[in-house]
Amino acid sequence: MDRSVLLGISASAFVSLILLFYQFSSASANAEGDALNALKTNLADPNNVLQSWDPTLVNPCTWFHVTCNSENLVTRVDLGNANLSGTLVPQLGQLPSLQYLELYSNNISGRIPSELGNLTNLVSLDLYLNSLSGPIPDTLGNLQRLRFLRLNNNTLTGRIPMSLTTVQTLQVLDLSNNRLTGQIPVNGSFSLFTPISFANNPLDALPVSPPPPISPTPPSSSPVGSSATGAIAGGVAAGAALLFAAPAILLAWWRRRKPQDHFFDVPAEEDPEVHLGQLKRFSLRELQVATDNFSNKHILGRGGFGKVYKGRLADGSLVAVKRLKEERTQGGELQFQTEVEMISMAVHRNLLRLRGFCMTPTERLLVYPYMANGSVASCLRERPESQPPLDWPIRKRIALGSARGLAYLHDHCDPKIIHRDVKAANILLDEEFEAVVGDFGLAKLMDYKDTHVTTAVRGTIGHIAPEYLSTGKSSEKTDVFGYGVMLLELITGQRAFDLARLANDDDVMLLDWVKGLLKEKKLETLVDADLQGNYVDAEVEQLIQVALLCTQSSPTERPKMSEVVRMLEGDGLAERWEEWQKEEMFRQEFNHTHHPNTDWIIADSTANLRPDELSGPR
Repeated sequence: MDRSVLLGISASAFVSLILLFYQFSSASANAEGDALNALKTNLADPNNVLQSWDPTLVNPCTWFHVTCNSENLVTRVDLGNANLSGTLVPQLGQLPSLQYLELYSNNISGRIPSELGNLTNLVSLDLYLNSLSGPIPDTLGNLQRLRFLRLNNNTLTGRIPMSLTTVQTLQVLDLSNNRLTGQIPVNGSFSLFTPISFANNPLDALPVSPPPPISPTPPSSSPVGSSATGAIAGGVAAGAALLFAAPAILLAWWRRRKPQDHFFDVPAEEDPEVHLGQLKRFSLRELQVATDNFSNKHILGRGGFGKVYKGRLADGSLVAVKRLKEERTQGGELQFQTEVEMISMAVHRNLLRLRGFCMTPTERLLVYPYMANGSVASCLRERPESQPPLDWPIRKRIALGSARGLAYLHDHCDPKIIHRDVKAANILLDEEFEAVVGDFGLAKLMDYKDTHVTTAVRGTIGHIAPEYLSTGKSSEKTDVFGYGVMLLELITGQRAFDLARLANDDDVMLLDWVKGLLKEKKLETLVDADLQGNYVDAEVEQLIQVALLCTQSSPTERPKMSEVVRMLEGDGLAERWEEWQKEEMFRQEFNHTHHPNTDWIIADSTANLRPDELSGPR
């Protein structure tokens, strides 16, 4: 009996050991999931963006807003603009492969955990636009692969850690709008950054560099006669030098007045071959021949990124060659190649396919298929008389196709691609008038060398979302705003910003002009006259509803592009519009109660924006 009891106890102990080992193994295998679950537990999530974060799963790679590598290790956490509050947790330091931690534009408070210094693979740390307090941890100096550090618009205090100056990879730094004190480091990697990176902090002013001392003229020991002779000789020499230098000075001045395009190529052995999937690498000579040496007569358009030329390759195919206008800088080749590869991986029926590229030490060109029907903007406002206007069914197809293309960029690209300049001029039309979104990814591509300078907000007046104007920070919701304005362009045929409307005492901004006509119930005045009444009233109203939902002032209230696609396909628009109308009625009642002498105020109008900075440091 005693023996059997003993055996039973031994067996029980053995089973307990097995269970304990299994639990330990499970905990080890799920350490990253446990770390992220600890973060979830510490955060308030009113919009349920963390609903898929299930702690019972083996690993977090199936969770939304989490990206893993081929070894099922977490490499990205994307929770920007998620309306989260609460505090960060030390367990975040237990994600050894994490490269991107995106928690910007929330209401997260408390301190930045010093354990983030354990994330030695971190490339980007974006904690801006939160309520974080306390010091910047010295341990962030351990992040020797960090390229982007944005901690602006918090309430951080204390000194800027000197350890950060040892991070030689740092390209983008923004510590502005905090409560940091003490001196601004100027050594190491910080020598690249200008005061804009530290603006609106009670920091000590940077010392002004004194002008170089003027060396005194040595006293002459020569007799007076010799001095006079030397002066005459010197005068003659100076006059002769000016005489010969004058033509060179005039030539330089003329060239400065009349800049010319210069193209340089280098031998192949000095320009190593790059293999980027199915992309073709063109030589500069090929593209010069294709475009007749980049002749002005072949220019298809000009934009913020450069000029676009029509070209014909040796095989007879037509292409559009975009010459990026910003000069190359030393050391930027690898990142340019990476961004080109990123753009080439975005393949969708409604996205302009990148066919190839050309890169030399001084030139960067992208080669795309030629779009026979130009852009939506050109078809709406610059078409020849022989070309019929876009009919209503085509305009509906353009609306849906461009929405699908943008939804793909936002939801199916890793990392997601934000266009930042959605407008009718960047929606191209193929032979069948199918919408093709162009110029996507170029904003990121062109920012690759913006290390410490302040760049203007990329976009076009009338299309830029209010929060992008006021903060310089873009998100997928800035694209949604631009898309909404583009829908109004499709419906009205008008420009998003047009001073000509002032002649009729109308609003120069298309969005405000449309709202004014809607208030007066003048739908027929709103629709493009080129349609000559050939449209369906109910469909026009639906597109206007989608446009107004997309152009709300608060980015969190705008739909995602995937939701826009569903609404255009007939799913969910009525419910969303009814909800918006209720909120709008409440806002109007509030405004009339508190501002009885004020006309109809639209909360999402851009007319009442405060004059903030147009951009922040990059």
